[in-house]
Amino acid sequence: MPAASTGASTRVGAATPVPAPPAATASPDTRVDVGTPAYRRMSLALFLAGVATFALLYSTQALLPLISADYGSTVSDVSWTVAAATGGLALFVIPMSALSERFGRRATMTGAVAVAVGVGLLVPFAPSLGVLVALRAVQGAALAGLPASATAYLAEEVRPRALITAVGLYVAGNSVGGMSGRVLSGWVAQEWGWRVALAVLGVLAVACAVAFRLLLPEPKHFTRGSLRPGVVARTVRDHLANPLLRRLYAIGALFMTVFGGVYTVIGYRLTEEPFSLPQGVVGSVFLVYLVGTVSASASGRLVARFGRRGTLYLSGALTAGGLLVSLADRLPLILLGLVLVTGGFFAGHSAASSAVSQAAQHGRAQAAALYQSAYYIGSSVGSTLGAVAFHAAGWGGTVAVGLLAVAGVAAITLLGTLAARRPAPAA
Repeated sequence: MPAASTGASTRVGAATPVPAPPAATASPDTRVDVGTPAYRRMSLALFLAGVATFALLYSTQALLPLISADYGSTVSDVSWTVAAATGGLALFVIPMSALSERFGRRATMTGAVAVAVGVGLLVPFAPSLGVLVALRAVQGAALAGLPASATAYLAEEVRPRALITAVGLYVAGNSVGGMSGRVLSGWVAQEWGWRVALAVLGVLAVACAVAFRLLLPEPKHFTRGSLRPGVVARTVRDHLANPLLRRLYAIGALFMTVFGGVYTVIGYRLTEEPFSLPQGVVGSVFLVYLVGTVSASASGRLVARFGRRGTLYLSGALTAGGLLVSLADRLPLILLGLVLVTGGFFAGHSAASSAVSQAAQHGRAQAAALYQSAYYIGSSVGSTLGAVAFHAAGWGGTVAVGLLAVAGVAAITLLGTLAARRPAPAA
């Protein structure tokens, strides 16, 4: 006789209960967080990389009048020392983004910085303008490895709540490098010439590059991607087929056309009559970049209040107003014009660039790389056209080029406004 059951009786044929598996524990997030030593090392490393990148990229811009005098060349010819560097970056940023997917962000950034600073040490010894332009083109192509990899590295290695701050520090390094490189080179060139100024910037970049490599932590979350051209080409084609992305790319290029033209030519205007400012003072004019740091950080609040298109209209109006004010032959009004142009540019650029990652449904690294490519093409076009216009018609010619570019921004933004109001097609 079977023993009595101690619990509820079991029906014949009923399935034997199976114990539930233990609840799976979520794997801990091993990405870097704010306040940790690894985060501080990473942030400082990429800040220094940004300083080196933008100190080198625009190293000749504040020195163009001196380079012109040394080589006996026109402003439009010497402007190619800027256009070649930004053009090289624009052409190579997408290939560099693909290389970083295959060989890793850290390796790509290290190689890019090493080549760029190596060329930077050769630039001061260029025997002719043609050699200088060629070296600058190589330097720009190498520097494309930084923007193509830095933000992707941070997105993979940093926790989401810390990402905005980390990217902000990298961008701060960009603006500090761009500003300090111009200011430092201006004062050094005033005493010892443009070649010594570029040599000093080269040594500064070497120091930043060495510190960057020593500080940057080894990536722990990188997943090797495909380097197949077909995959990259399909992603790029998809982004270029998106009307919103196309508009954002064009807006970034047009804003940078204004900015590149103004800051390439302003040194010539201020060193000529009636101002005749010394080179050190002209270099210090680039401290106006600090206004851009403020307006870029405020762009998020502007977008929240006025929307993306409203912010672009406002930024275009500020830029156009600054161009018109700068036509005056009084130094305080010229500086006010530069403040307005710089504030408007950085606010518009920030609004457009931040919208790219939101509009891209996949392949955000390539979407951002396309924006950077358009942006630096705009810089090359602006520096060249602005210099040609200045050579032909003075500062008024450069302002006319800028106003045409701002009109393009307004027209493209209006197209976006009209497209947003159009009813969606029936399913």
